[in-house]
Amino acid sequence: MSIEYKGSGSDVLNKHGDGSLPSISAHAFCVTDSLYSVIEKSKIDRRMNRVNMRITKGSITEAIDVFADSATPNLLIIQTTVDSRKILSSLEPLAEVCDSTTKVIVIGETNDVLLYRELIASGISEYLIEPLSVSDIIKAISNIFVEKNKEDSFGSSIAFIGSRGGVGSSTIAHNCAFSIASVLATDTILADLDLPYGTANINFDQDPIYGILDLISSSGKIDEGLVDKIMVRYVENLSILTAPAILDCTYDFDEKDILPVIELLKRIAPLTILDLPHIWNRWNRQILTLSDKVVITTSLDLVSLRNTKNLIDFLTKNRPNDKPPYLVINQVGMPKKPEISIDDFCAPLGIDPSVIIPFDAFVFGISANSGKMIREMNPQSSVSNLLVDFSNILLDRITIVKPKNAIYDKIKTFLKIK
Repeated sequence: MSIEYKGSGSDVLNKHGDGSLPSISAHAFCVTDSLYSVIEKSKIDRRMNRVNMRITKGSITEAIDVFADSATPNLLIIQTTVDSRKILSSLEPLAEVCDSTTKVIVIGETNDVLLYRELIASGISEYLIEPLSVSDIIKAISNIFVEKNKEDSFGSSIAFIGSRGGVGSSTIAHNCAFSIASVLATDTILADLDLPYGTANINFDQDPIYGILDLISSSGKIDEGLVDKIMVRYVENLSILTAPAILDCTYDFDEKDILPVIELLKRIAPLTILDLPHIWNRWNRQILTLSDKVVITTSLDLVSLRNTKNLIDFLTKNRPNDKPPYLVINQVGMPKKPEISIDDFCAPLGIDPSVIIPFDAFVFGISANSGKMIREMNPQSSVSNLLVDFSNILLDRITIVKPKNAIYDKIKTFLKIK
């Protein structure tokens, strides 16, 4: 029997900015149901989207039978329950059918430092002990196939999307980018991906000749030098890639055109903020799936509730091993606008809001009309402070857990002042 694997090309040691593992082939042989389940779950993790993983119930003997007349993949994961003193000898027949370039992870039952050293010395790439999690498996594979080179290190990405048009997702994204750059002193790139209607150029009062579309349209011929020329330096630590925001053409392209651009941005800066449009196509969906974190901005109405629930369900299904998205409830307390209560809104979502932003026509209006961020115009305002707090949460610098009543009281006090 001959087995063919996809994804076992020459790019095994490529690095990927979205946290994905490189394109490799792998075959796992599992004895226990628990490990089989973990490997199955790892297959659908967003970081494994380039890995062609097969799973077989069995151990060393089954692996030898399979590869007696077939080429071995880039990676073999072998679980064994034999006595620790016999593991090395039991692996010898496997070595005879294993290609010299194949990496091997052995999963055993014994926590034995001497055995670990002997296995590593014999050419085994890693020795793990059950119970294991999906993260353990992915980390082990990453340690083998992803080069740890500081020069090629990657930053992270945060995708912002609104539950519907008009909820203020772009405003939140832009202000968070500014807060992260100016207050938290983190080098940040803001990419406006709402190509026909993006507002980054207006909100930051910029009118550059080139923008994000020029990178997407460059057919892979982009490098850091080109990005540096196109980016607008707004303040120290914040660079912006604006959208064309014109309607003289359509913006139909494949995810393969935009994902390399995002990877390159993550090579350049520790943090990339992605301001996504309220559309549903392949590349927007793929960006949501592959981003390190996702922020959903919503408002307290039925349409937003339905759409937020759909987004959360999609992310839960396609990012099963990631943290839930961050939920921003915006425009709370808008005069004469009936609202669903926050408790009733969040109950079907299964997550709590990360931040609740009260409606403030003056603060948001003067910021928008001035082409400046809220922190620049009203640094002491409640909204500005909330956005800084939320920016800290996004960067995992603080975790704010407050009683809901405290949040309500803060908003009520704010609205009463207004």
